[in-house]
Amino acid sequence: MQLFYINDLESDFQELGKEESNHCIRVLRMAVDDELHLTDGSGLMCKARIVSADSKCCGLQIVERYYEYQKRNHYLHLAVAPTKNMARFEWFLEKAVEMGIDEITPLICKHSERASINMDRLDKVVVAAMKQSLKAYKPILNNPMRISDFMKQGFEGEKYVAYCEGDDRKLLKNLYTRGTPVLVLIGPEGDFSKEEIDNLMAMGYKTISLGDCRLRTETAALAVCFFVNFINQ
Repeated sequence: MQLFYINDLESDFQELGKEESNHCIRVLRMAVDDELHLTDGSGLMCKARIVSADSKCCGLQIVERYYEYQKRNHYLHLAVAPTKNMARFEWFLEKAVEMGIDEITPLICKHSERASINMDRLDKVVVAAMKQSLKAYKPILNNPMRISDFMKQGFEGEKYVAYCEGDDRKLLKNLYTRGTPVLVLIGPEGDFSKEEIDNLMAMGYKTISLGDCRLRTETAALAVCFFVNFINQ
């Protein structure tokens, strides 16, 4: 199954862009009448047939549509402080999309080591991971947001913050309710400040532990992603 991304699939006739057309015709060596799949990232999966095998503008005819393709029974939003080495954050983003995630917000905290992010590059990482893992839903990738602004936003579901300090933290696995929308905040390697944690708790967030090991930011975020998906199987 070969999956390509087109952000508007309203018409039954579609054309792949230059880069995707080249990949389809020259790299994959697909030809007229070969079938492939398309998604717009909103849950729509389409089966399509090649009608024009042009490596610069490949023409396609949609023959079948599948709505809410492999729709998940829960909603996972991770707000994660970007790492100083962006390759590590991109790795997390790629694996989280492959595993299953609905929304990601880069979170700027007091101890953050990075505030500027190339969002176009991250969006390409998301799209590539979505296609590679054959998903019809493109996760929402929000612009970076300061934690003071982020915590003011509402969220209908369970809200947690992973924190390295404190004796009253419980394991996420002992708190999370299967099938429930969940928002989890993962801080920078310097962790959240005490003031940030106090403010988050005042806004209804619960502090959680991910176990006895101290994890890197991207590892902690991926551990949350794995657990939430595992418990919702």
